[in-house]
Amino acid sequence: MASGTGTRDDPWQLTTAPGSSSYTMYRDEQADPPCLVCHVGSTTLRYHLSAVEDLHEWLRQRGDWVELGGADEKKPAAPGTVEAFGRDPSNPVGGWYGLRNGYRGRFGMYLPPLLEELGLVELTHDPRNNRVRAL
Repeated sequence: MASGTGTRDDPWQLTTAPGSSSYTMYRDEQADPPCLVCHVGSTTLRYHLSAVEDLHEWLRQRGDWVELGGADEKKPAAPGTVEAFGRDPSNPVGGWYGLRNGYRGRFGMYLPPLLEELGLVELTHDPRNNRVRAL
């Protein structure tokens, strides 16, 4: 299970839904725009901080299980997945939640475990094709 308080000095210690990769995340509210900083190995990804509330609200509105659909930025996201929401021009930020060009994808891979840690969602932990739903 994850740990940490979500600060730079005490980041959340998270694991992807299938349990295959560990990573850390923390809030950077001083950044412009405020963001979540995600460290996966030597790679740093940044997502709009509003992604937590926006994704939770979208999942609440869906009212059922939604596939994660994690994909790199240069690959298309499967329709109706968390990844597709994270890129959709009609979402609350008007497109990509990812802030670092070339590293904007994998929204569906890294955000749902954070929402699970925060007690906002239920997440499956299968080897493939994981799903999430709002609590």
